[in-house]
Order: sequence, then structure tokens, then C-alpha cells
Amino acid sequence: MISVIIPAYNRAAFLQEAILSVLGQTYFSGAGRGAWELIIVDDGSEDGTKVLAASFGGPIRYHRQEHKGVSAARNAGLRLARGEWIAFLDSDDIWKPTKISAQMEFMAAHPEAPVCLTEEIWIRRGVRVNPRRKHKQYSGRIFDKVLPICLLSLSSALFRREVFDDIGVFDENLPACEDYDFGIRLAFRYPVYVLPEPLIIKRGGHADQLSHQYWGMDRFRIYALEKSLSFGLSAEEERLVRSEIVKKSRILRDGFRKRGNHAEAEKYEAIIEKMERVFPSA
Repeated sequence: MISVIIPAYNRAAFLQEAILSVLGQTYFSGAGRGAWELIIVDDGSEDGTKVLAASFGGPIRYHRQEHKGVSAARNAGLRLARGEWIAFLDSDDIWKPTKISAQMEFMAAHPEAPVCLTEEIWIRRGVRVNPRRKHKQYSGRIFDKVLPICLLSLSSALFRREVFDDIGVFDENLPACEDYDFGIRLAFRYPVYVLPEPLIIKRGGHADQLSHQYWGMDRFRIYALEKSLSFGLSAEEERLVRSEIVKKSRILRDGFRKRGNHAEAEKYEAIIEKMERVFPSA
């Protein structure tokens, strides 16, 4: 079984297209295909999300919880999921019809692969844009690549269920950058594989996106990086992590100073000094 999880919070305006893109998967409609389910986790929405979810037939399961954030919503979906394969879809993103078919074909040919992603089409405020060079996706062992920026697009990923049993679920202490945190854990433990064809459409630029709600997102990334220092890193991996912590701490330190928040600036200055005591070149 393939379990598809859509976390949703006040996204009824986008959710219908996301659901339809799951229902339109060729893999789910072809003869002889395996079982599948779509789990919609309503994270305390106050719009028409419940009514919209109920308007669809098929193997759709609706679960509502009080508003706890996207990590808690995804984790609730994982607890409910019955599948040996897990796929996530953000409520504002859309899958192309052959997305799951292409990934299942790849996974059948590569039984050692724990996760498979695809390339993406980006839409910002209704206009197609090209991802910047720093967002380039890589296949293989990419631990060094995921430290500067999140390269894990959950909407494009198909996971074997045992990945979550091995590295854990989403950190509910993080109000944002939970995908960055999970991506670090994933890339440390496993190789990542990316199909070259763009099989999802990522829509962004709306005001309710988490990246628009928090200033200083590097705060959450530093938290994730500091967690990774307990992973049993090699000396080179530890140097890379500490170097990235220093880079991000300098950005936050300077930003807080400009805002006159000297207490927070000193906090990140202390982190810089602590990192550089271990690796002076960081």
C-alpha cells in the first residue's frame, strides 16, 4: 500500500487541486496496481477544509486535530498510515499524473534506494520561475549539500516506511524548517536519489507560508545543526556542521544588532565563539 499524507491548515482554496492530482495518478488507476490511501490531516483549519475533504469519494481518510503545526500534522498522518510506502503532498502543491508511477518503477529497479525525489516546476505568485543555483538537487551521498539550505522537497519524495522507523519523524519543536532538520538526518543516514523529470508543481509566494511568518529562519536551522553534532559525525562532517553554524550565527548576530536586540546578538556571538574553539577555521 502507498499512503499519501496531505497536511492542511486553512488551505481550502488550494486543497482541491492537490487532492485531484493524487486521484489522477496513473499508478492508482491502472489495472493490477496495489492498494493506496489518501490521508488528509486537518491541523485545526477554520475554513472549508472539512467540507471539501468530505466531498471526495475513494480511499480518502480525513483526520482533524487542534492546531499544532505542520510537523505534528505530518506525524499524525504517519501514525494513521497503513502503507509500506509514504508520500507527502503539501496542500498548495500539485503532482503530475505520472509522478508515483515513475517513482515506483525506479524503486522496483533499485531496491536499495530508501527514498526517491523528482525535479520540480516552481510557480511563484502565478508565474513560473527557475530555481536558483543553490537549490540544485543532487543524487547520492549529499550530507554536505543539505547543510547550507534545505534540498529535501517533501512533496516530491517517495519513502520506504522503514526510513521513519530508523531516523525518526518530524521535530514538533520546530515551527518552521522541519524539512531542513529531517533532510539533515536523512542525508546523514542514506543516499538520496532524484529523478531528472519535473513531476511536481510547487506553488509559492502566498502570505501564509511559514517562510513569511518568521524572521530569522536560521534560528531553526542552527537548532537542527546543533542536534546533528550528536550523530557520530566524522571529523570532516563535524567541521562542515560547525562551519555552517558559524555562518548562520553571524547572519543572525548582525541582524539582531541592526534591530537593537543586543541580548540575542550576544547569544549568537557566544555560539560562534563556542564553535570556533573546537574548529578555529570554522
